[in-house]
Amino acid sequence: MRTMQNIPPQFTRTHILLGDAGLQHLAEKHVFVAGLGGVGSYCVEALARAGIGRFTLIDHDVVAISNINRQLLALNSTIGASKAELMRTRIADINPDCNVTILKTFLTIDNVNDLVPEDSDYVVDCIDSLSCKVALLAESLKRGLNVASSMGAGNRRDPSRIKIADISKTEVCPLARLIRMRLRRENIYKPLLTVYSDEVSSVPLPPQPVEGPGRARAVNGTISYMPALFGMMLAGAVINRLLEQPPTPLPLP
Repeated sequence: MRTMQNIPPQFTRTHILLGDAGLQHLAEKHVFVAGLGGVGSYCVEALARAGIGRFTLIDHDVVAISNINRQLLALNSTIGASKAELMRTRIADINPDCNVTILKTFLTIDNVNDLVPEDSDYVVDCIDSLSCKVALLAESLKRGLNVASSMGAGNRRDPSRIKIADISKTEVCPLARLIRMRLRRENIYKPLLTVYSDEVSSVPLPPQPVEGPGRARAVNGTISYMPALFGMMLAGAVINRLLEQPPTPLPLP
């Protein structure tokens, strides 16, 4: 059990805000994050710097030069490197005590339940592909897991229009509308925490072919700060909801 005397020094400022119980609570949590691109990389960064103690991270992709404008892990020096491996290394440099499992595979409806651990305290969706996104959300909600999801950050540039809400309360966002429809088809009406924008989006490029698994899909325009803000807000929403859960009782002095 961490106390003020033995907490890692990188968390002393967090301790001022959360105290012994709050830090210990986050250190005991296991967060599953799918997708380590623009939104996911910043989301995991914030979760790790807050002291989350265990992660399972999934991303089959490697860094491309086109990622550099918006993804935390993307640098000229990391082109071609595994995003999952880069994120694991980065977390270890933030908090060596953090337990990180990486999955370098493509999530589908057929393997989602094998990939998402039963003991996940939160499932965080930062996936771009609609079919994979819906598969993760639907199956995790069916299993009764806590789930948070990022809607589309692409084709937008106004940070003041980013919102946090249950998916049933989202407005304007076409991706949120599609996901609501898909979940209703499976008779799923459970709460789903989302970060979304109510800014009317610009028009993407038409569908482009992709390398590896997945279908050709439209290419969105992006700006450096929007995916980062989505990821940070998603992390903040998840952390605050984790802190609302009953904490592990501290031992008596």
